[in-house]
Amino acid sequence: MKRVDFGKTATDYRTHRAGFPDAFFTRAASLGVGVPGQAIVDVGTGTGTLARGFALRGAHVVGVDPAEAMLAQARQLDAEAGVAVDYRAATAENTGLPNGEFDVVTAGQCWHWFDRDKAAREAWRLLRRGGLLAIAHFDWLPLPGNVVAATEALILKHNPDWRGAGGNGVHPQAFTDLATAGFVGIESFAFDQPVVYSHDAWRGRIRASAGIAASLSPDAVAAFDAEHAALLAAQFPADPLVIPHRVFMVLGRKYD
Repeated sequence: MKRVDFGKTATDYRTHRAGFPDAFFTRAASLGVGVPGQAIVDVGTGTGTLARGFALRGAHVVGVDPAEAMLAQARQLDAEAGVAVDYRAATAENTGLPNGEFDVVTAGQCWHWFDRDKAAREAWRLLRRGGLLAIAHFDWLPLPGNVVAATEALILKHNPDWRGAGGNGVHPQAFTDLATAGFVGIESFAFDQPVVYSHDAWRGRIRASAGIAASLSPDAVAAFDAEHAALLAAQFPADPLVIPHRVFMVLGRKYD
C-alpha cells in the first residue's frame, strides 16, 4: 500500500475539492453541531473546509492536521473568507489540546485515515460532559456508466493499491466506532447533492485524491492526468459535468 500524503497535493486540494455544502451546516446545526459560540476541534482539518464553515457561523474552532502544507492553504482560504481558525499541526490521536474544554469534535472526510479507536478516545478526552463527536463525509457516487465510475476504473488502472472505489457515501463503521468508545444517543443523516465541475476542475479534483497525487510520483500523476483528460473528452464531452455526491454525518454524545 502506497503511503498517502495529502500535503503533496495541497494546491489542487485547495482549488478543486468541493467543500461541504451550506445544507450540511444547516442540518448539522439542527443536531447541535456548529452553532454560534461553540468550542469545536476539527481533526484532520486539511484545508479547513469544516473548520472554516463552522467559524463563519460563529463557532470558535481549532483545526488540527499533521500536514503543514494543508494548514498553510487553510490559513490563506480563511484570510480570503475573513475568518479566523486556530490551526495546530498535530494528529487526531494526539492533539495536545486540554482535557474537557470543547463542546464538539468533528472529523470531515478523514476518519478512515486515523487509528479510529485512539482518535475516538482522544475526542472523548477533549469533550465536556454532553459534548458531541461528529464524523462527516461528502463523497462522489459511482453509478453504472457515469463519469465517476469511469474515473475510478482509471485510477485503479494507474494505482491498483487504491482502496477508495465503489463507495456509496454511507460509512457504517462509524456507528460502531462511536458506540465502542462509549458515545451514546447516536444518530445520523444523509442526503444527496450534485456538484458541478468543469473538465479541468474534475481532473484537479481527482489529482487531489488519495489514489493519485497524494500517493503517486509526479511522473505517474502526469501520465494519469493525460489519460483522464482523453477519457473525459472521448466519453463524457459535456462540459461542465454534474457529479452526484452524498452528504453523510453520524454523531454521538459523551456522558460520564
